[in-house]
Amino acid sequence: MKRRNFIKNTAATSALLSLSGLSLSSFSTIKEKKITILHTNDVHSHIDPFPENHPRNPSMGGVARRANIIEQIRKEEDNVLLLDAGDIFQGTPYFNYYGGELEFKLMSMMKYDLATLGNHDFDNGIDGFFAQLPHANFDFVSANYDFKNTELNGIVKPYKTFIKNGIKIGVFGLGIELEGLVDKKLYKETKYNNPVEVATDITKTLKETEKCDLIICLSHLGYDYKNEKDKPSDLKLAAATQDIDLIIGGHTHTFLDKPVIKTNKVGKQVVINQVGAYGINLGRIDFYFSDETKYISKEKNIVII
Repeated sequence: MKRRNFIKNTAATSALLSLSGLSLSSFSTIKEKKITILHTNDVHSHIDPFPENHPRNPSMGGVARRANIIEQIRKEEDNVLLLDAGDIFQGTPYFNYYGGELEFKLMSMMKYDLATLGNHDFDNGIDGFFAQLPHANFDFVSANYDFKNTELNGIVKPYKTFIKNGIKIGVFGLGIELEGLVDKKLYKETKYNNPVEVATDITKTLKETEKCDLIICLSHLGYDYKNEKDKPSDLKLAAATQDIDLIIGGHTHTFLDKPVIKTNKVGKQVVINQVGAYGINLGRIDFYFSDETKYISKEKNIVII
């Protein structure tokens, strides 16, 4: 079984950092293969661009602009995966009036592939979320929310796999603890399980059973909590696990100008990205695969203006 190196390739400098890696199990070819990951988080029902006179985000964002950028990238790239890290709902009158229907319909039009749930996606209760699912032509994943005895049991899966150009990609979701953050009557019997423990089990399944070449976590845990050392976060998740290649984050509205790389518990490196909030930015990470290597083109995230 061949070894792979995980190399960060910064386009501006062509600097390469070699990292010992994992085996590529789904293909054997000399030709390089490219996978483009696009992602959003914490859009919070922002359909329109911000007003021109907005003090922080003048004329920024908007679904129409995001859709145009995504369409253009799909014309340029053959193997694109479009993901969302939660908090799709709440934040504008669109959600108050339509309860999430418009958000799901627009995401479906943009051909999102997969999303996870954030705490605000429970704002109309599990019943309200469930009622809008017919408008979503994409699936939801959450591995550490146990939805047994709720309407979402069996509908929201722990993970989903995709095959793009012979590369097998496993994507799983993790959510923040709901107790104290969301009214119990809204999430009902949903049980929160330790995200690090769950991620350890899920990644083992994705790596050893599903034979995935690329493992992505859609996380709504939050990027970091400097004053809450015991609270799970993306940084802690990366450090405490292995086999995760990319963590796409949400919840803390952290804007990373470009992805960051951290070391996991076995000394391998994990890419972490989060693109702020409100649909102002679109994350992009390109993974390249060949027989002996895997690396990323680590360019800046896309600002939607």
